[in-house]
Amino acid sequence: MSEVYAARRARLRERAQAGGSQSALVTHPANVRYLAGPAPQDTVLLLGKREDLLVCTAPLDERPAGGEGRPDETLRIHTLPGPDGDPAVAAADLASAHGAESMAVEEHHLTVTRHRALRSVAPALRLTDIGGAAEQLRVIKDEEEISCLRIAAEIADQALGELLESILVGRTERHLALELERRLVDHGADGPAFATSVATGPHSGRRGHRPTDRRVEEGDFLSVCLGATYRGYRCEIGRTFVIGTSPADWQIELYDLVFAAQRAARESLTPGAAYRDVDRAARQVLDSAGYSEGLTPLTGHGVGLEIDEDPQLAPAAMGKLDACVPVTVEPGVHLPGRGGVRIDDTLVVRPEADGGPELLTITTKELLAL
Repeated sequence: MSEVYAARRARLRERAQAGGSQSALVTHPANVRYLAGPAPQDTVLLLGKREDLLVCTAPLDERPAGGEGRPDETLRIHTLPGPDGDPAVAAADLASAHGAESMAVEEHHLTVTRHRALRSVAPALRLTDIGGAAEQLRVIKDEEEISCLRIAAEIADQALGELLESILVGRTERHLALELERRLVDHGADGPAFATSVATGPHSGRRGHRPTDRRVEEGDFLSVCLGATYRGYRCEIGRTFVIGTSPADWQIELYDLVFAAQRAARESLTPGAAYRDVDRAARQVLDSAGYSEGLTPLTGHGVGLEIDEDPQLAPAAMGKLDACVPVTVEPGVHLPGRGGVRIDDTLVVRPEADGGPELLTITTKELLAL
């Protein structure tokens, strides 16, 4: 992996130099991990004029063993003398001491206070904004990254499948969410990719619903959205079921509609497809049935070291898909007071010659009565 990390840092360095900076400071944790491997909390990465180094608040040996490995062994580690120092400020001081006259920073991840501290410690150092350059590099995944996502999806599928085999009636949303998160860890996940959502009855179909103490009842829609993290990489899956009885006609109609919208978006995931066109494929199906008021603001988003990355599959999104970009496709409809349907999958964009989009989350999308 050292060669992979070095190549990633070289690409970011080129971007910084193209903007006129001799060095770059990476502070966003997901970007640090992408460029340097697993590192202790609050670590920053300095792409220096002479060398690259990680600046940490504590020695590596003192961090808890998480089983996720260590940073790129070719990087020099600079440890602060005490736990109260700011690694970013120390990195700016080091860059200035090594003769750098300019440094690109991730302004969108820096607080005003931290930005002022950088200027204070190295007043002669010209600070420029590298923008989202690291995030842009992260959009297209290599096969090792996709393998981690594939395993994360398998873990999420396992946890969800086991839940469906248990007794659900009478249990609370909160209890079911906690059980799902425990099962994720039992099957080898680092942890949940995000806060697990379990929504029943009138709550079902809501995007980002926080579980409550409402109990599952006969005839409810049950919407579940969860994800696993494996070696830092995060996936997402969402399914909707009917509890304890045959679905009502309105439930079948709504489910079939959301399923058709999800399928339309999945089938449009081809290299070169515009982000907004993928969103439009799902949205048109739901709009034509009169559900424009209850739609989510986007149809999907990228996943990787963060659960919500670029690209955004939304009406106003600019850009086109590339091969090897993992995204979610997650249309949904929520009817206030009644409930609704969400169906979420994680897929990897692949060309038709390679079989088209690769579905990572494989739990059935049939409307099951549990």
